[in-house]
Amino acid sequence: MSLARSVAVVTLGCTRNEVDSEELAGRLAAEGWTLVDDAAQADVAVVNTCGFVEQAKKDSIDALLEANDLKRTGRTQKVVAVGCMAERYGRSLAEELPEADAVLGFDSYADMSGHLQRILAGERPASHVPRDRRTLLPLAPAARGGASGAVALPGHQQPTAPADLPPTPEPSTPLADVAPASGPRVVRSRLDDRPWAPLKIASGCDRRCAFCAIPMFRGSFVSRRPEEILQEARWLGERGVREVFLVSENTTSYGKDLGDLRLIDRLLPELTTTPGIERVRVSYLQPAEIRPDLLDAMASTPGVVPYFDISFQHASGPLLRRMRRFGDRASFLTLLEQVRTRLPEAGIRTNVIVGFPGETEEDLAELTAFLEEARLDVVGVFGYSDEDGTEAEGLGGKLDEAIIAERVAAVTALVEELTAQRAEERVGTLVEVLVEGVETDGGEDRLVGRAGQQGPDVDGVTYLVTPDGAAPDLAPGTIVTAEVVATEGVDLVAVPLLPAPSRPQEARPL
Repeated sequence: MSLARSVAVVTLGCTRNEVDSEELAGRLAAEGWTLVDDAAQADVAVVNTCGFVEQAKKDSIDALLEANDLKRTGRTQKVVAVGCMAERYGRSLAEELPEADAVLGFDSYADMSGHLQRILAGERPASHVPRDRRTLLPLAPAARGGASGAVALPGHQQPTAPADLPPTPEPSTPLADVAPASGPRVVRSRLDDRPWAPLKIASGCDRRCAFCAIPMFRGSFVSRRPEEILQEARWLGERGVREVFLVSENTTSYGKDLGDLRLIDRLLPELTTTPGIERVRVSYLQPAEIRPDLLDAMASTPGVVPYFDISFQHASGPLLRRMRRFGDRASFLTLLEQVRTRLPEAGIRTNVIVGFPGETEEDLAELTAFLEEARLDVVGVFGYSDEDGTEAEGLGGKLDEAIIAERVAAVTALVEELTAQRAEERVGTLVEVLVEGVETDGGEDRLVGRAGQQGPDVDGVTYLVTPDGAAPDLAPGTIVTAEVVATEGVDLVAVPLLPAPSRPQEARPL
């Protein structure tokens, strides 16, 4: 197998997409492809697109066009679109973007190596034909047991294409980098050296929010089995990962198709005692499905960080019903009180949509009142836009784009003020910080990490300094207890104390 075959996987979008990219990279590495970071140095650029909202789709198209430009200036011969946008639009994307040499859906992932070989040889495969992936599994979650093997679920470590076994990798790609020596095989290759990694526990969603297209192209909700999740966590721990970030479209639904909604409660202690793993972060919680015993498990399990990623989306009860969601300002504030009764130091983030069809000034006032009372650490503010095939696309009461932009600006300004105030409340408190590396700003090196209350990429960071303001000498992956001494917007500035003591690695049975 020639070492000349090289591939770069370019990832757009969320952490769930990052898992899918690393699984694709693992499949390709196991079949002899050389993974490179720079698309300009690759024979094939595989662009893992995002299809969630309009801006993400534009970013994905830009990435595909940039990769196509490398055919003239770099080594790149072919550009292949995969991921959510490719799955969602398929043939129409190929027709509108001939620069992509192929548009492949999720069903192509199991034999991605074969597809890329044929594309390099000059073939242009038929473009993916989209379909509503909710129709591929039984409607009732309890009836899905075992059925998921027939449906492609990126990031679920499904077997490779059964036509033939993959050949032995070339020496430049050690098998240990893509699979363990024994036990269930983990097909994944790290595409970065960060001390944290996303770990997918489920895919798809059974909710029918009026604004969201994700269930149509990701399909119905399917949980991964605990033993698969634990094996992948062990694999990550062996490769320097200290924090696993549990991702899905809806973590509060985990286990319902396996007959046990409390399965996540028992999985958490197993994950936190996995060798090498010091912290576990839970994400994507639906407020209508959060159980008191889940809060208890998250609050009482050593190693589960005090972090709650709760998808409120709005706070006006009538507007939430129009969104096909549940809750209101009072119930959401009660939920936040339940969280803080258990963990007063908890970090809480959410996203909100402004300008949904029919949103009145009274609805907007209800949202801003909630934000002022909630004391949230991070709030993502999104302006509503129509998404193809969603219920909201056909709703009346659409707001003018200028009004939506005005409301987004006003809510964003409020959020920036409120979250900065929330960060200031943490001055004088102790936080556990995972050191991630050095950031250079204006020629000055700053040691940067994340407190347990801060999620990766979008929730702010913690700058670590010595009492005299210098950067401490701490290696990435170190977890230290630090005192917050100042803030910079939502970012914290903290002085390290002593490294946090390691917890006993004692597994507990599920």
